[in-house]
Amino acid sequence: MAALYWTFQGWSAAGNFRFDLAVVQFVSDVLMYILITHLYRNFANKNRWQDLSLEKLIWRMLIVIPAMGIFYLLVTIGKLYLVRLLFLSHPPQSFSDFFSVNALGIFVAGIRLMAIWLLAYHLYHYAKREIRLSVENARLELSFKQSQLDNLSSQLNPHFLFNALNNIKSLVYTRPDAAGRAIDLLSELLRSGLYKGSAMLIRLNEEVDLIRDYLELEGLRMEERLQYNLDIDISLSGLMVPRLCIQTLVENAVKHGVALEKQGGKIEVIINEHDGFVNIRVLNPGKLEQDKTTTGIGLHNLKERLDLSYHHRASFSLYEMEQKVCAEIKIPIR
Repeated sequence: MAALYWTFQGWSAAGNFRFDLAVVQFVSDVLMYILITHLYRNFANKNRWQDLSLEKLIWRMLIVIPAMGIFYLLVTIGKLYLVRLLFLSHPPQSFSDFFSVNALGIFVAGIRLMAIWLLAYHLYHYAKREIRLSVENARLELSFKQSQLDNLSSQLNPHFLFNALNNIKSLVYTRPDAAGRAIDLLSELLRSGLYKGSAMLIRLNEEVDLIRDYLELEGLRMEERLQYNLDIDISLSGLMVPRLCIQTLVENAVKHGVALEKQGGKIEVIINEHDGFVNIRVLNPGKLEQDKTTTGIGLHNLKERLDLSYHHRASFSLYEMEQKVCAEIKIPIR
């Protein structure tokens, strides 16, 4: 990247040289004009101008181009006069006369050259950014589709459906009201997976509703072995979050936590805000395997979706605390 940047600086071809001073003019042009544009490049990188929208960048260019034109004027006219002093024993003009005669032409040339260089520089980075965003969006879409398939697969899992339908059958004879509720929950879960899966971001309250339906249905199957508690900050209800991000954690908590405990256990879902981040924690009984902080394709895809959606500002972690396994997501509040 650095080599490409220096190669396309372009100042080695700039300027009109007198033949007898060609070497001096060439070397001085390369050193001084690359210095100007390199200083700008460092300034633009420091202020992340490559990430600006086109409209915001244009407004900044209206200020930067004249400023760089003035800098070009001062550097160029000083260089030219210094060369005259070094190679001509009696310069025919004083510096003030030389400046008044040549300043306007050099300034106009500087505006033209700087505008061309800035246009080429930012067009290159703009095209590079668009390619990068296209690749990231494609990866995000692919990861999300995989998460959809994983979620739908779990909902259509023969074992899951068999248990759910078998429990509903038992409830028909013993608790008809509960059987009707179980059918409603199962149909809502299936409908959510089949018909509501196009949006990659949904409101937090919608994700929580999906979790409640899933836990209630699993509770009808596991009865007293499954207990749960949802502690949600209602002020965050309208926040947009990646779809199925919490659902994935809850399903793993049931499958790898409560279901493996002889006496069952309790799942806790805690969602609050701290230091500009939404903290989502799902806790279940059990222990992590040694040297294992993530499990399964679902959690791997979740982490990748978070990285792509929030440009590595969101995080996912899995750890033990107080004899429980905690899966935690931190999402920046935009």
